[in-house]
Amino acid sequence: MSVTQTEILIELSTAILRHHNDRLECRLVGEAEASLSKRLPFGPFMPDQHRTMEIGLRHWVREQVGVDLAHVEQLYTFADQGRHASGEAAHIVSVGYLALTRTPEQTLESEKQTPAEDGDWEDLYAFFPWEDWRQGRPEILDARILPALDKWLEKEPHAGDRVRLAFGRDGAQWDEEFVLERYELLYEAALVEEALIDQGKQRKHPKPALGLALHLDHRRILATALGRLRSKLKYRPVIFDLMPSGFTLRALQSTTEMVMGVNLHQQNFRRLVEKSGFLISTGRTQRARGRPAEVFRLRHNERTERPLSGLRVTAGRAKPNSP
Repeated sequence: MSVTQTEILIELSTAILRHHNDRLECRLVGEAEASLSKRLPFGPFMPDQHRTMEIGLRHWVREQVGVDLAHVEQLYTFADQGRHASGEAAHIVSVGYLALTRTPEQTLESEKQTPAEDGDWEDLYAFFPWEDWRQGRPEILDARILPALDKWLEKEPHAGDRVRLAFGRDGAQWDEEFVLERYELLYEAALVEEALIDQGKQRKHPKPALGLALHLDHRRILATALGRLRSKLKYRPVIFDLMPSGFTLRALQSTTEMVMGVNLHQQNFRRLVEKSGFLISTGRTQRARGRPAEVFRLRHNERTERPLSGLRVTAGRAKPNSP
């Protein structure tokens, strides 16, 4: 029995996130005119040049998009059929990564920056508008997503429990970490543009997209990254890799809220931060409306000295959905 061998290429795809202009942003590459040609920064793994995947990733990210990375971690390996165009001999296996960086304004003046850092950054919630609850329950959930899922469940009733848990229905609570689970359900129900493209279909009646689409499965990688970051900051101090060297408690809370997609109680958050022992005063204040705000820095500047715990924030739970 003969076996047909297919060439396998390993690609490193990275969801690079930053806090900038009151937004949680991700870095993209691709043609500005075509949304579906945009993708996460990527590059091939070349074991003859780099000892590890992370070393290779940091090298080509710096060269390709001019960004110095702080926190980096591997997410998942994406190897499903259909990741490459028909007719191509090689099958592309993508190793997804989450990476955090600071904006030029947030880095120390002594650090060198390149013009490439002002490249194609997009608001993360433009891809997942149903994940941002800071202004209350997103209208898109009840207006479009849940009715469409209910219609899909008529044909796929076995997915009912997954929908209930992922979207916080029928007594279940909304879990901010289930970003990937929600996206996967929308994909299976063919409610996102990438699913229709993968199936070779077009909408009979064009509808507004459920968030911006990305090349191949890069929005799936981005969903994995957001869910991982929301989980990670509760048990590792990764939130500080999005912060400048000096910051106020209000700025720290705002950044945490951006990541979690919810508003946090101010006094509870401040008590949590004070109890953690992570911060130390710089002795400086920042001018603001009203009373000047004290500026803090992370007590553990070296990553090797950081405590093995996070802020353990608990997002304000939304009330169970009525639908």
